[in-house]
Amino acid sequence: MGRKFEVRKAAMAKTGLAKTKLYSRFGKEIYMSAKNGGPNPDANLSLKHLIEKAKKAQVPGDVIKRNIDKAAAGKGEDFQAIRYEGFGPGGIGIIVDTLTDNVNRTVSEVRNCFTKVGKSMGVSGSVEHSYSHLSYVSVKGLTDEEALETLLMADIEVNEIEDNEGVIEIEGNGYDGDKIVDALTADFPEIEVVENESGWYPLEYIELDEEDTKLFEKFENLINEVEDVQNFYHNVKQD
Repeated sequence: MGRKFEVRKAAMAKTGLAKTKLYSRFGKEIYMSAKNGGPNPDANLSLKHLIEKAKKAQVPGDVIKRNIDKAAAGKGEDFQAIRYEGFGPGGIGIIVDTLTDNVNRTVSEVRNCFTKVGKSMGVSGSVEHSYSHLSYVSVKGLTDEEALETLLMADIEVNEIEDNEGVIEIEGNGYDGDKIVDALTADFPEIEVVENESGWYPLEYIELDEEDTKLFEKFENLINEVEDVQNFYHNVKQD
């Protein structure tokens, strides 16, 4: 994979998040994971992985603890994960992932972002088919052969696996990132997990002209201001 891994990973093109938005995003996810699977990370592996990712993103410990405590106490809102799809400037395809406690508010705010750049939301599936949902996991401390054998024994299929200067890079199904990490760390407890990311990767990219680039940047700023948006993905060709 090597360079390809880096290019594909960068091409996911998630929205850039300010610190406050980042804290809010992780806070909601941690809260819902703790509420649905229990507040003990040792018994709730999904929560454990979220905490690890939050720490790597430098989310303060009190933000993590507060949301776990809130879930344990049975307080707080119920958030619903909803995905919106639409078409942006230059015909680009956009996926918007949200976590909301008020669907009517969220759909209105997301739709408004499209409307303000003269574009519209599409129906479910109108954009998703042109993306692949993938996980990228990279680890140190074992060989690619050892990693592959472990994953095969765990019945986890991978698309690609490669040793890039001692870093084992693995591409798998978008829902299998945590499973890959769990399987590898179970057999090799001393390995270092460098990265564990998943997202929607476009199958092809669209290059925008100057006018559409300005409209896209406007959309990006607008969507970043919507509190309920967790991530958005696009297929704009970028250098």
